[in-house]
Amino acid sequence: MAIESNAASRAKWLALTAAFLGWMFDGVEMGMFPIVARPALQELLGTTSDQQVGMWMGYITALFLLGAASGGFVFGWLGDKIGRVRAMTASILVYSIFTGVCYFAQAAWQLGAFRFLAALGMGGEWALGVALVVESWPDNKRPLMAGVIGAAANVGNALIGVVAWLFPVSVYSWRWVMLGGVTPAFLALFIIMLVPESHRWQESIKQGKAHPLREIFGPKLWKTTLLAIAFSSVALIGTWGSVQWLPLWAAQMADEAMPQVKGITMVIMSIGAIVGCFLGSWIGARLGRRPAFFILCAISMISCAILFRTVSVFGLKFMVGTFIVGMVTATFYGWLPLYLPELFPTRARATGQGVSYNAGRIFAAVGAITQGQLVNHFGGSYAQAGAVVTLVYLVGMVLIWFGKETKNQPLPE
Repeated sequence: MAIESNAASRAKWLALTAAFLGWMFDGVEMGMFPIVARPALQELLGTTSDQQVGMWMGYITALFLLGAASGGFVFGWLGDKIGRVRAMTASILVYSIFTGVCYFAQAAWQLGAFRFLAALGMGGEWALGVALVVESWPDNKRPLMAGVIGAAANVGNALIGVVAWLFPVSVYSWRWVMLGGVTPAFLALFIIMLVPESHRWQESIKQGKAHPLREIFGPKLWKTTLLAIAFSSVALIGTWGSVQWLPLWAAQMADEAMPQVKGITMVIMSIGAIVGCFLGSWIGARLGRRPAFFILCAISMISCAILFRTVSVFGLKFMVGTFIVGMVTATFYGWLPLYLPELFPTRARATGQGVSYNAGRIFAAVGAITQGQLVNHFGGSYAQAGAVVTLVYLVGMVLIWFGKETKNQPLPE
């Protein structure tokens, strides 16, 4: 019995380590583009125009999000078919290799294509990591685990922000930053060799052949799936349609006076976001999933409005506002890994989470394109464009009351 207990304890910690590192490196890869976008696009487009750079930033961000959505569907389905561990290993290899390939881009469209391919792997990693962790840890630890997994990507964002702070990215160095993105490939070896498969998944497979896609869009779950997509969309549009543009806005305000400004902004955002992820899962556990989401939407909308409407120069006010916005808009990434696993049975959990979260990225892609067009429309103003896009939180404040409350309920089998 003691041997079983030790094995179970080892398994849950290995699962958490693998999922945390996988999502942390995912955060590094996601954080790279806002850091390198301006110098990379200036070189590839042969222009310093913020209107042109902003428009292409929108296009490439949209391609990234569409790739992540596609990867979420594919790898989420694979996770329910072949297991969480093998599918996660494949997803990490994909995003590592194609991030490194960005080094060779010779045109903006090529950079967009490589980002799309890298995003296929990134989109799969989240759903697989969350499924592996929540199935390995006891139910009473789910809120804490949701916060830990949510924070992992922001730890990665902070790491790449520190690198950019210490070594400002220029038109001469951005390619080397992208080449460094192959590093997580080594993590894949650790996962496939050491991390045991989810016991819950193994038991669910014994019960018969699973048809996860058919099930999540079947009579019992289709409404739940569509609402989960909507909740994910609100969070992701707010992030990718406005908050991820803060480093570019900071660089625009500082111009060439502070080349390290993007790294500073990324670090401040990420520290706030790490705090926010734990707050999001904690608030969801204390207040209930629905009241928490409503409150998080309201606070996010208000804080974004204050930042975008009242700041015009890079300074203390911007940095404090960036920390607050980074924190409150990231609370959703502690709430989502708490709530989404509670909506789907084990045999369809990775698919359900993957489809829900990553279909949200499709709508976020529309938000990113809209932001890019709005930047162009407002004459290069990231602030005015961001203030418009973050009105999406109003939608979330209404939709959440159509979802079901899952507080104090066990994971569905």
